[in-house]
Amino acid sequence: MAGDALPFDWPTAAARTPVDRLVDANLALLEVLLLTALAYWLTRRRTLPNLADRAPERSAAARETLLLLLYGAGGLGLGFVLARLAGWHPFGLHLAGSIYGTHEHVSPAESIAWAAYNLVVYAVVPLLFFRRRYSAEALSLRSSNRRADAVLIGVILVIESVVQIAALDPQIFDLTAGQLILGLPLTLTLYLAGAVLPAMIFIYAILVPRFLRLTGSTATTVILGGLTYTALHVWDAWTVFNSPRNAALSIVFLLLTYFAPGMFKTVLTVRTGNAWVHVWAYHALAPHTLADTPHMVHVFHLR
Repeated sequence: MAGDALPFDWPTAAARTPVDRLVDANLALLEVLLLTALAYWLTRRRTLPNLADRAPERSAAARETLLLLLYGAGGLGLGFVLARLAGWHPFGLHLAGSIYGTHEHVSPAESIAWAAYNLVVYAVVPLLFFRRRYSAEALSLRSSNRRADAVLIGVILVIESVVQIAALDPQIFDLTAGQLILGLPLTLTLYLAGAVLPAMIFIYAILVPRFLRLTGSTATTVILGGLTYTALHVWDAWTVFNSPRNAALSIVFLLLTYFAPGMFKTVLTVRTGNAWVHVWAYHALAPHTLADTPHMVHVFHLR
């Protein structure tokens, strides 16, 4: 379908052919499988939580899951409409230009509005609703073994950072000291609000225990976590839906880009019972702060 070139605006991968990108995606999947094995080994002696017990009985879990998925779809739809009315890119789980870069203009106002919208819709509102009915432990917001969680976070973070640096050659090392001093906390804050906390609350704190209750299968829960994480990126600015071919390629590369990371985030949650683990081990710092700080420096014109 792709022919000699993909129809996506990917400045950081402009020189890569479709075959190259497919190889890249499979190597990324291999890394996730290795990280999964490592996470399993590091948690092998822990008393693993039964996340299914943190969800209500099956009929209530099914109702909550369906309503939450419909709510998430509505959030994506409203984010598309509001952003387009403002002349911006549709609001998905990633700001335009994240990871792959973009040649299009992204303003500070768009960045702040994106972060605020996602934080409210996917984190604040669901958390307020479910926190009235379930404890922090039932929502996987409390660690049962802080030391073990810290070790797991540290090991995964170091490995993922090394892989990101080796594979992506991030431009963060080209920034000046002044740009880093301002850009690092700015990027961490915006992406925590706009991407990390929304995914954490919506998927890993609330949906994952319900997936496990409904399916009774850890493997199926991991797959569903990966698919849900992928779906929240449907409005990534590089996707193209102006023809059946381009739409198919967009869906394929959304899955190739986000399905495996979404599964690994689910694995970390299932193995630890702590939705915060993936935040620090495999999301907020690496890749986002590491990869997207140059983008934020450019958007906010930091000198």
